[in-house]
Amino acid sequence: MKLAKLVGDRFKERPSDCVVDSHALMVRGGYIKLMANGIFSSYMPLKRITRKIEQIIREEMDAIDGQEVQFPVVMPASIWQESGRYESIGAEMARFQDRSGSPLVLGMTHEEAAVHLVRDYAKSYARYPFMVYQIQTKFRDEARPRAGLIRVREFTMKDAYSFHTSQEDLEEYYEKCHKAYERIYARVGVPEVISVASDSGMMGGSVSHEFMLLTPIGEDSIAICSECGYSANMEAAECIIEKEKEHVSADLTKVHTPDMHTIEEVCNFVGSSPEKSCKVVVYQRNKDDSYVILFIRGDLEVNETKLTNFLGCEIHPAEITEESGIKAGFIGPVGLCSGVTVLYDRSLENASGLVCGANEVDYHYTGLDMDRDVAGAEYHDFAKIMENGICPHCGKPAIRISRGIEVGNIFQLGTKYTKSMDMTYTDQNGEIRYPIMGCYGIGVGRLAASVCEAHHDENGPIWPKAIAPWQVHICAVRADQPEVKEAADRLYNELEAKGMEVIYDDRDVSAGVMFSDADLLGVPLRAVVSPRNLKQGIVEITSRDKTVSEKASPEAAASVIENLFNTL
Repeated sequence: MKLAKLVGDRFKERPSDCVVDSHALMVRGGYIKLMANGIFSSYMPLKRITRKIEQIIREEMDAIDGQEVQFPVVMPASIWQESGRYESIGAEMARFQDRSGSPLVLGMTHEEAAVHLVRDYAKSYARYPFMVYQIQTKFRDEARPRAGLIRVREFTMKDAYSFHTSQEDLEEYYEKCHKAYERIYARVGVPEVISVASDSGMMGGSVSHEFMLLTPIGEDSIAICSECGYSANMEAAECIIEKEKEHVSADLTKVHTPDMHTIEEVCNFVGSSPEKSCKVVVYQRNKDDSYVILFIRGDLEVNETKLTNFLGCEIHPAEITEESGIKAGFIGPVGLCSGVTVLYDRSLENASGLVCGANEVDYHYTGLDMDRDVAGAEYHDFAKIMENGICPHCGKPAIRISRGIEVGNIFQLGTKYTKSMDMTYTDQNGEIRYPIMGCYGIGVGRLAASVCEAHHDENGPIWPKAIAPWQVHICAVRADQPEVKEAADRLYNELEAKGMEVIYDDRDVSAGVMFSDADLLGVPLRAVVSPRNLKQGIVEITSRDKTVSEKASPEAAASVIENLFNTL
């Protein structure tokens, strides 16, 4: 491939709207072009990278008996109505009608389509287990696309769906897929990706894992134990709190606290601390605006994912009206108004000596004893795990919070979709049963951007050899000189004959521009043919990561390059 023919511009200036490095480098390097918010066109270099990623994914999915299929991008609303997700999924799903008025959706995921494809085929236990997968474009109307290809609205994804007749069989296959994912990330050049326990969200199911590339620009928070290696998405991590009940409970005492609404103000006034207070956070259910009042220890934050999962519905921060009877800023568990849902985080269980609201304007209580004053309260885990918090696995206070990019996920879905869509099979005893499903996804474009985020310098990407757009970049400096052009052409032809992928720059540009463009393309090996090098009887060969620097005669250069590439 001649660089002179490559569509797309490369430039030095960092675009002002690019927050993360991978986004900036992919725009500067001529990989992507923004068409609309969260929607990009891809130039040839990125297409070559994603094609190689897809091939690695195919090889690993085929190795665990996956069968590649293709589902429709546009689906009738009816199959989503069968599963119940047509109503439960919000604005993220694009809905429209065809010319006859039939409701349709754009695929954002394909669990329903997978069940639809196989439910007539898999009527007998003898046809299980099996897995089907596809690599296809999807659309999810994200509220806040960001960071280039890391969070977009239109994206290419590998999604796989396995079907089983027992939980044990699903768990065995789930582990196979987990190991296949580890091999995929190692092969594309990010073996440092870790697996973390996660929340299943709208996908459903009881067990799920996310694969995270740890990086400061990640939008997910990951809890990691430095002692035992436990890891979980912060949304799913259990929060464990050390609590000590006071030997003698103080009296519940009402204190005048004029114009004091925050935990800090009240605690300072009464001489207490946030961890000895009972904080309140108020929400409303989206479906009917009914109030949900959650009490939690004052130094903790609410994990809204845990709360949403417990309630089984979406929520939003409350707008407290006078008619509600709720005294904003002075809410407490003693004497609370009726007609609201009241929940307690387990950080308050057996706690005493707490400061809390008195449900009266300008008044708080001291000396709250949960066992005595809120007898019969039920406690659940609604809190976010904290830095230096207690590890749910080993029990040591060794939790650290890191940021990460999600580059894949796997779910044990159970019978959520097969039961709702009435997919059944007859078992060996003649009984009708529902198959058990697993689901396994990898975003291809996001993975490419994540590799770029993990492997770059200030000048451009450093693509791992397995997914680099080309293997060798020839720079013919002063190609207007016949001896340079002849030597560079000969090297290009010899490398092509060896089956190597070559990008060849013989443009009439300065060496600085040529090398800058080579940095932005990030090809593993660079061969420089120049008047000065030829005068010394050499071709200069360097690696993009600067770990390799060799000199070879023009006659031996092709063989040296081939050997160097094989040893990278």
